[in-house]
Amino acid sequence: MRVVVIGSGLMGLVTAYFLRKSGADVCVVDRQDSAARETSFANGGMLHASQASPWNAPGILWAALRMLGREDAALLIRTHALPRMLRWGFGFVRNSNPERFAENLRRNARLAQYSLSVMHELRASESLDYDYSPRGTLTIFRTQSELDAAGKFSTQFAGGGLRFDMIDRVGAVALEPSLTPIAAAIAGAMHYPEDESGDAFKFCQELQRVCERAGVEFQFGTRVSKLTREGNVIVSANTETRRMRADKFVLAAGSFTPLLSRTAGLRVPVQPVKGYSLTAPLGQWAEPPTIPVIDDHLHAAVCPLGDRLRVAGTAEFAGYNSVLTKSRIDNLFKLLLSLYPEYEPHMDKAATDRWTGLRPVTPTGVGIMGRTEISNLYLNTGHGHLGWTMAAGAGKAVATEILGAEPDFDLSNYRLTKA
Repeated sequence: MRVVVIGSGLMGLVTAYFLRKSGADVCVVDRQDSAARETSFANGGMLHASQASPWNAPGILWAALRMLGREDAALLIRTHALPRMLRWGFGFVRNSNPERFAENLRRNARLAQYSLSVMHELRASESLDYDYSPRGTLTIFRTQSELDAAGKFSTQFAGGGLRFDMIDRVGAVALEPSLTPIAAAIAGAMHYPEDESGDAFKFCQELQRVCERAGVEFQFGTRVSKLTREGNVIVSANTETRRMRADKFVLAAGSFTPLLSRTAGLRVPVQPVKGYSLTAPLGQWAEPPTIPVIDDHLHAAVCPLGDRLRVAGTAEFAGYNSVLTKSRIDNLFKLLLSLYPEYEPHMDKAATDRWTGLRPVTPTGVGIMGRTEISNLYLNTGHGHLGWTMAAGAGKAVATEILGAEPDFDLSNYRLTKA
């Protein structure tokens, strides 16, 4: 069986890895010059089943309206992007209904926990150097009301197997001493010991190496412009110079998946949501953070990655726009120093990498995976801010379905629907 996988980010690579491991002839196609050069390049760095909530929590509509036009908003909607996302936006708001949100959260939680188990399996099988840390994540809260709400929410979530420890400010600082300067501002924290962290780009580069050694073919610098459909079958993926034929095709092109699927008459409800990050060298900071910390109040996350800090914390609806906006980057610097004021004398802005990428987000906040109405076309996209968390599980589940093997994760609630 020959399979063409379009996209060499996290979803495409893990899918290709498990396909090849079971003997499929696999070709991965990407318009960039190597793996993970787009959305998977500089994400937040955390694999966290603890943060499996979709973005569209109840009340999101009014929260988004209050943030319109605010450059420091955690969720910013550019007005020019509104016309093209109206249909998607209606679904996004509809899924903020408490019952729908709860079900979508459960679906994300199931996949996230399965995915972390697959990551354990993958690390046991392959030698992968990607700044992996098993120390979990720490979410801090600056008000008692936020802490109480998080405790109630996590207790409900614990029914799905999530482990967490609720700790006071003393416990938070004991776990992460670099928080000492802001200890007085911390009401309490939640520690999620089963979460992980690591550099997604390094992981992808390592997995590309493993895949190449196993015989996966990579076609970089190759832009697929069209899927040719005959009846209920995709017969080729077309580039400027050739028609790539295969028995089966996987669309794992992130936010660009709906643009390609449309050429085959298939609507995939994914919108690009712009994310920003900073990657800052530690410099001479003697006692830097050692555990990823999420500041719930500031909607910011700082993740140690070897000798660097990754800072992420914003979402922006701006269409297919990948221009770095200075105000958003400046806000991340501000958030970093709000969390770690002692880092300021060691911070080298000139040596700090600034990045933006487009997260693929569905109206439900749940990724779309598996077979479609087109008999030989499969999807693995739409995981939004949880792409790194979901990658291993989603990739294995989709590969298993393509191969027709006995599944160990049921994809029936994650498929593309016409609703």
